[in-house]
Amino acid sequence: MVTMQDVAERAGVTKQTVSNVIRGRGAVSPATAARVRAAVEELGYTPNLVARSLATGATKTVGLFVPTVAGAFYADIVEEVEDVLDENGYHLLLCTTRLDGGRAKRHLAGLTSRSVDALLIAGDRDLIDHLPLLAEARFPVALCAWETEAPDRFAVVTIDYERAGYLAGRHLRELGHQRVAVLASPDHTPRVAGFRRAFAADGLTVPDGAVHMAPEPTLAGGFTAANAALAADPGTTALFATHDILALGALEAARATGRSVPQDLSIVGHDDNPDVRLARPALTSVAIPKREMAREAIELLLRALARSGAPANSLQLLRPELVVRDSTGPVGGTPAVGP
Repeated sequence: MVTMQDVAERAGVTKQTVSNVIRGRGAVSPATAARVRAAVEELGYTPNLVARSLATGATKTVGLFVPTVAGAFYADIVEEVEDVLDENGYHLLLCTTRLDGGRAKRHLAGLTSRSVDALLIAGDRDLIDHLPLLAEARFPVALCAWETEAPDRFAVVTIDYERAGYLAGRHLRELGHQRVAVLASPDHTPRVAGFRRAFAADGLTVPDGAVHMAPEPTLAGGFTAANAALAADPGTTALFATHDILALGALEAARATGRSVPQDLSIVGHDDNPDVRLARPALTSVAIPKREMAREAIELLLRALARSGAPANSLQLLRPELVVRDSTGPVGGTPAVGP
């Protein structure tokens, strides 16, 4: 078995220097660190994480909670967090709640007694009522992708979801749309509020009857909600879906009801996932900087670990951006952009 001493001899440094490089601590010159890493790779040295954690009280492991990894949004967050941790010599412990509050509570209760150095919680579904379990956690905690009111005791890095809805609304208003509907998930109140604010700026109201809750965040759910919206007001000229997947369902509903997009019906989504660029017509969507959000949140935790403290109690909002494609156009007109 290759030992740390073997690595030290190959790199021409002390055993302590090798330890400092592996742990990411201490003042080591870039050239020396490069020699150590080359020796580690050449010899195939694997640090004994259990022994290190017993000696230092640190495991070099960070926990991450997400609702699911089935969709592109949380899959991207997991990838970005894992990349940052890998860059800094940390490992990822991933937990999924599967939209199950009981499962989330069990995971949180178990994690407080397990060996992780920090915890990042992505998404507020199923977890907001269980955060008191972390009140006495010995490790720093941060939240990201948080859409409900941010808790006071934790650092939060998230998206300005209200502005995302506003951007969708302003785009449709600039195209002249007045009779509109929203296809929403119950958790997306800020997005709906922002959309309504955009219309209120022109003295228009988006009534409660124009907001249709999707039975599930799926293509079928979007299809059902869009059909309900178009049946409730056949004169609707535009739809805003708070999930891209709901917007894709709305495209199918438009086809099924004989409506042309965007000539008869404009559709705006939210998230700007890769699939929407391949839709026909390509979907206008509000893009959110999810990878930037994930990177900033995990780096905040790593800085807290370097200081051996908790991250500052702060709220950071990242700005979304509207990406205009072929699914939106003026009332009775042509697409806002060409292919």
